[in-house]
Amino acid sequence: MADYDNRLMRGAATTADTMDMGLRAHMLRVYNYMTGALALTGVVAYVVANTPALLNAFYQMTAQGLQPTILGWVVMFAPIGLVLLLSFRINHMSQGAAQATFWGYAALMGASLSSILIVYTGASVALTFFVTAATFGTMSLYGYTTKRDLTGFGSFLFMGLIGLLIASLANMFFQSPMISFVVSVLGVLIFTGLTAWDTQKIKNTYYEVGRDGALAGKAAVMGALALYLDFINIFLFLLRFMGNRR
Repeated sequence: MADYDNRLMRGAATTADTMDMGLRAHMLRVYNYMTGALALTGVVAYVVANTPALLNAFYQMTAQGLQPTILGWVVMFAPIGLVLLLSFRINHMSQGAAQATFWGYAALMGASLSSILIVYTGASVALTFFVTAATFGTMSLYGYTTKRDLTGFGSFLFMGLIGLLIASLANMFFQSPMISFVVSVLGVLIFTGLTAWDTQKIKNTYYEVGRDGALAGKAAVMGALALYLDFINIFLFLLRFMGNRR
């Protein structure tokens, strides 16, 4: 009887070890996807910003500053369509198609963000990137290691995100420096918190679908997309404070 109990305990320990190893591999895949997407975004942004023909295709200089062309507006809004496609259709897509859509999204984001390298100095962009990386890494590590359930925290942040979007749209008409400042501060705080929440959510999703390779592969793509969006938004909001315009 004692030996039977020991076998049960050894079996449970082996299963737990297998899940832990699988989780580590899954998280590594998520972070690799996200890092690759950030690198692709950066390369595309640099190429567009330093290729006059491409830059002129997406942007034009006016009395009000750098403004998107019609193609520029298309490139700016196309990523939203790809995010919606992945969010609502990923269960009907192959893993390869999901990955291709994800990489396409990252490339389009690079084209749409190329203007940053024209408006801000390279040194301030680099500094903001490293501060963002440190902030993101700290909060993602917290989300991965904490035993606290962040579900309620995530719901609160989601409501804050809706308020942030409404305030941003309203400020397009009011053009208030104070509202812009408050939106920037809240944006950094909200997406920093969402980084921890999304990381924990990726862990929980793996425990639900980890035994299904196809589902786990798609979950890795969606997890990478969530963390990529958190990183990019923290970077953009911080750039409003740390960016030095040319």
